[in-house]
Amino acid sequence: MSNRQNASGRENREGPSQRQLRVGEEIRRVVSRAFERGEIHDPLLYETSLTISEVSVSPDMRQASVWFVPLGGGDAESQKDLQDALNRVAGYLSGIAARELHMKYAPRLVFKRDTGFDTSMRIDALLQDPRVRADVAAAESDDEDDDEHAGDKDGAA
Repeated sequence: MSNRQNASGRENREGPSQRQLRVGEEIRRVVSRAFERGEIHDPLLYETSLTISEVSVSPDMRQASVWFVPLGGGDAESQKDLQDALNRVAGYLSGIAARELHMKYAPRLVFKRDTGFDTSMRIDALLQDPRVRADVAAAESDDEDDDEHAGDKDGAA
């Protein structure tokens, strides 16, 4: 389950409903397909590759947070420009989603940068550090020693 807030800005404690998950995935598919087909005519978006990682839909289906990851990274300013460009075309993409999914209301799309991939890459880099590897190896050998001593106590009892 995601730690994110739902599209209305409130923390979703019981998790999204099956319908919210299904609609979110369908919106993700429609938005991704619009980019694949080149239906977006913003120069910045036309030459940028990105991944739509998730779409979180509010319980009333009127708002959706579209989480994206720019491929190739870039500096913070270019990523902010990309997010601004995505939010400029959000109304157009919302209309496409409403038509293709036959929804009563067009959901208001808000694009947000997904930082989960950056976080996992930082953690992976930390785990590859020789000092961390040495600490992990030492902890594993301590655990093995504890397991051997626990086995001796069980056999003696």
